[in-house]
Amino acid sequence: MIRSKEARRRAVYVAQVLGVTGAYYLSGRLGLTRQVVVDGAVVTPLWPPTGISLAALLYFGARIWPGIALGALFTVSAIGDAFTWSRMGIVLGNTLAPLAAYALLRKVGFRSELARLRDGVCLVFLGAFAGMLVSATAGSVMLLLDDKVPSGRFWLVWASWWAGDAMGVLVVTPVLLVLRRVRRPRLDERWAEACVLAVAVALAGLISTRSSLSMVYLVFPVIIWAALRFQLPGSAPCALVVSVLAILAGTDSLGPFAGHTLMEIMINLTVLNACVALTALLLGAIVAEHQNIRRETEHAVVELEALVEQLAPLPGAPSGRYGDGPPGAPR
Repeated sequence: MIRSKEARRRAVYVAQVLGVTGAYYLSGRLGLTRQVVVDGAVVTPLWPPTGISLAALLYFGARIWPGIALGALFTVSAIGDAFTWSRMGIVLGNTLAPLAAYALLRKVGFRSELARLRDGVCLVFLGAFAGMLVSATAGSVMLLLDDKVPSGRFWLVWASWWAGDAMGVLVVTPVLLVLRRVRRPRLDERWAEACVLAVAVALAGLISTRSSLSMVYLVFPVIIWAALRFQLPGSAPCALVVSVLAILAGTDSLGPFAGHTLMEIMINLTVLNACVALTALLLGAIVAEHQNIRRETEHAVVELEALVEQLAPLPGAPSGRYGDGPPGAPR
């Protein structure tokens, strides 16, 4: 019986590692379909594997790191023909970055439910901005040592690399975290609102990213609507849709991205995706936190009412005042 349980546990662990490896590789290949080359370095405006890696660590713990390392190894190997020491350094950086982000989040007591504002802030500044410094630095330094990036363009490559990895955490990780709490919804009036919201985010995303009138601000009322009415389960997928549409338009130089240089497009995409992701994440966390506080307050009021009813004197019971006594007793 003990051996059977141990074998089952190992089989589940192997399946989890292989699943993370496959998800990393497939998302990496998907991200590379919109790759750009900045001074010899291959970067993307949004690198989904970083978001998948951090979500996997938050789900399964640090023991899942071999799946991240294997996924990074297969993805980096698929980019070119020869596997060099610089690419091994890139694999190491891509493995250590989500581990560093995970360690920072664990240090501050991060909760994957994202039901508190502090959790959203920690995911932004520790998980995305701070954690992805590792992969950007390791990858840029390796390319510099391999003479694939001029020394004068190091910081440009570094910033592009860091932005793509950070966007992967900001856009992809929240969606994967809310999927864990998805339950079969009830058929009520909110289904109609959810369908209207889905159509609205698609239309707003297409118009804002493909219109030559530079109307990118159209997406923010829809993101706010999703966060206020559906919290993070509604705002996170909307942010992902908008980011994907923006990347498609940016890499094709359409709409507000037409006529700009590659660097200008990368900067605009980073700023837009960051603003959309921050709005969806932080506003959704604020609404969820306020709703939790309201529920806790209502629960406390109910308990207080029950306690008052228990302590209140029964009708007709003697008041117990000083000087009271049986009928006819001297007063």
